[in-house]
Amino acid sequence: MRGLLGKILPREKSFFYMFTEQANNVHSAAEALVEMLENFDDRVAGAERIESYEHIGDTITHNIITRLNQTFITPFDREDIHELASKIDDVIDLMDAASTRLVTYRIQTMRPGVAELAKTIRDATREIVAAVSVLDKGNHILDHCIEINRLENQADRQTRDLIGTLFDQEKDPVQIIKWKEIIETLEFATDKCEDVANVIETVTLKNA
Repeated sequence: MRGLLGKILPREKSFFYMFTEQANNVHSAAEALVEMLENFDDRVAGAERIESYEHIGDTITHNIITRLNQTFITPFDREDIHELASKIDDVIDLMDAASTRLVTYRIQTMRPGVAELAKTIRDATREIVAAVSVLDKGNHILDHCIEINRLENQADRQTRDLIGTLFDQEKDPVQIIKWKEIIETLEFATDKCEDVANVIETVTLKNA
């Protein structure tokens, strides 16, 4: 029996490795998003770079789900593993959606403050990396969750200010529609970061 368990139990660690890989990929995409918005003349290449991270994220998520279906003993509840993988994947999907819209909608000039919202996403994904890296240890993990929640609240304020300024300054209704959707898509990405934090907090409390 000990020999059998020895073969099964090490598989548990693979989930932590894959979640770390997934989180790092999301953070890399967030850094690419900030770079794209700050160097908007090269926006097409920036959007393609973010899309490449999104494809990598899809592969990692698929690998996590496949491993979940193949593993008898998991490090924490199966539904929480599935939920965490899905929520992290949602973050990168929304960043990819925002960058794609910037190109598809033929946006020519970056609005002030939008890059700052992207930096809030980047900061939140950095906290996701930090939290996931100690998921198997629990060291100060809730501190990272609290910081993600704070950043999500910050993003809400930034979004309200950006949309308020948009309606004050922009006279073209088509531009208003385009930019409102882009800004809200970026804000949704921070909502998903908070969803990630909520899953991590649930996992931590269940296994305390």
